[in-house]
Amino acid sequence: ARKGITIEHELQNDLIVLADEDMLNTVIRNLITNAIKFTGKDGKITIHAEEQGKYAEIRVIDTGIGMDDKVLSNLFRLDISHTSFGTNSESGTGLGLILCKEFIERQGGKIWVESQVGMGSKFIFYLPLVIHE
Repeated sequence: ARKGITIEHELQNDLIVLADEDMLNTVIRNLITNAIKFTGKDGKITIHAEEQGKYAEIRVIDTGIGMDDKVLSNLFRLDISHTSFGTNSESGTGLGLILCKEFIERQGGKIWVESQVGMGSKFIFYLPLVIHE
């Protein structure tokens, strides 16, 4: 079933991050796939990137179902398995997010999520910028 989700981007064009291209592609693909999975019909996903000091801040924001504190606290943990279901009953194990965290931290960055039930989710990660001096 088609969801009719709009994907928009607000990107600062001159950002060059210090990161492995394949790892970064995997992170962005996983975050967008998750956003699609947990966003309902006619929802919206926004990808935003801007400079924050010596880092690029990248955000994947959705208008999806959101998460409660219990889900949030277990999100990036490998020791707790959890299956969740998207708005079209798509199943997820959370392993993609664990991979995202591993890849971002290996590149010297950090990742976290802000979310409320019924209000969507915002996945935010920082990666070091290539600094030209």
